[in-house]
Amino acid sequence: MNTKLIIVEGLPGSGKSTTASTIYEILQNYPIKSELFLEGNLDHPADYDGVACFSHSEWGLLENNFVNKKILHSNVEYNTGLFLLPYRKLMNQDNDLFTNMDFSFIFKHDIYELPFEQYAALAVKKWADFAETAWQNDKIYIFECSFLQNPLTIGMIKWAEVQDRLIKHIALLEEIIYKLNPVLLYVSQEDVKSSFLKAYNERPVDWSTGFIDYYTKQGFGKKHQLHGIDGTIQVLQARKKLELEIYESLSIQKLILNNSSYNLQSSDIVKMLTSIHII
Repeated sequence: MNTKLIIVEGLPGSGKSTTASTIYEILQNYPIKSELFLEGNLDHPADYDGVACFSHSEWGLLENNFVNKKILHSNVEYNTGLFLLPYRKLMNQDNDLFTNMDFSFIFKHDIYELPFEQYAALAVKKWADFAETAWQNDKIYIFECSFLQNPLTIGMIKWAEVQDRLIKHIALLEEIIYKLNPVLLYVSQEDVKSSFLKAYNERPVDWSTGFIDYYTKQGFGKKHQLHGIDGTIQVLQARKKLELEIYESLSIQKLILNNSSYNLQSSDIVKMLTSIHII
C-alpha cells in the first residue's frame, strides 16, 4: 500500500501514543522514510498547538503594548488576513518573554480557544497545505490524535457543537487527505471507565484536574450537567460513541486495534502493517 499518512486515534489512556511511536520505530527497520508527530508537537504540519490567531485590530493591540516588536515581527505568520503567532515555541525559548498581561491576552486568542467555526476554517487550511506538501514528499507521516480527537475535543467537548457539523468537518478533512491514501488506526478500549481511571491514577494531579475541568465545566459536560470523575467518564463514553460513528462513515483504509488488555506488542503491529501492505 502506497500510503503517505498513518493516523492513530483513540481516547486518552488507550495507548495511541505508544502505538504511534512503535509504528515509527518499526519503519526505521525498513527503507521507508517516515516522520512522527505526537500530540503536543509544536511543529506539527497539520495542527495548531500553541498558536494564537489575531485579526488586524487585535494584532495591533498586542503589537502596540509589546516592547520587543522585532520578536513578534520575525515569528508571526500572515495567513489569509490573520496573524498567527507560535507563542508556545517563543516561550520555550524564553519563558519570561511575555508578561502575565501579555500571556492572558494571547491565550484568549489561542486557536483551540476560538469558536468552532473559526477553528474549523483554520484547520481545513492547515490540512490542505499539509496534504500538498506530503504529496510532494517520498515519506510516510505518522500523526497521533490530530484527525478525530482535536476537532471533537474543541467542537464537542468545548463548544457542544451539533454532531452534524462535526461529522461534516471530519468528512472535509478526509476529502483533503484522500489522495495521500491514508490509513486510520483506532486504538480502542472496551471499558472506557477502567482505561480512564488507569490514566487518572498514573498521570500527574495537574493533568487529571485540568482534564476533568475541561470535560465537565464547559460545552458538552456543562450542557448535560456532568461533574467530577463520573461526569468525565460519561463525556468520554459519548465522545467514543461519536468517534466510532464517524469511523464507520469514513471510506479511507481503517482498522480498529483492540488494546483493552494493554498487550499490543511490536510483533502485533508488524503483522498489522504487513497486512495492509505498508511493510
